[in-house]
Amino acid sequence: MTINEAPWFQSPAAIGAAVLLLIGVLLVIAGATALFKGRPLRCTLRTLSGLVLALISVLLGTVSIGTYGYKALTSDELVAKIEIRPSGKQSFDARLVYPDGRADIFTLSGDEIYIDARVLKWQPLATLFGLRTMYELDRVAGRYRSVEDERNNPRTIYSLGAAKPFDLFTLRRGAASLSRFVDAEYGSAAFVAADKAANLELSVTASGLILRSKPGS
Repeated sequence: MTINEAPWFQSPAAIGAAVLLLIGVLLVIAGATALFKGRPLRCTLRTLSGLVLALISVLLGTVSIGTYGYKALTSDELVAKIEIRPSGKQSFDARLVYPDGRADIFTLSGDEIYIDARVLKWQPLATLFGLRTMYELDRVAGRYRSVEDERNNPRTIYSLGAAKPFDLFTLRRGAASLSRFVDAEYGSAAFVAADKAANLELSVTASGLILRSKPGS
């Protein structure tokens, strides 16, 4: 069973960007109306204000949509609790339970469970607007210990990232201008044995992902 997140366009930041864009468009229309009424100064002020709001809305929308699904990284933070239950030779079920109560169950092939994440680190200029280092879980997969098995046996891999029109992590690689805001983007991965029942905790730190046995398990 999978409990899905709300779509990206329902996020508060995306709604805020849409509201700013609407106000900007209305101001530009009001500026055009003032021009037709012979009020050039009022036209200029309203049009410039509308264009500024529209630009802010585009920037806010780009960041909010591109980072939808990412979480702010503040310290050693629990990302998910994972239950491993073997179902056969080199096959197991993995149940991921997230801090917000969502849960995913995956049937994976391999000797180990593998999880990776994307990390975005911002330039000081962007931090002035409250942006902090962020992460998003990207994929979960089964991993074989043997390279030969990796080449010949069935591979299972699933996406963990939230659905969105574009990802700022990917967009940064093709847009050099974003380097003024995004300091670095990199991946982090962790994997542990999954050949016996286990309860694990997946955490993220400044150095990357960590998989640990759950205390008391």
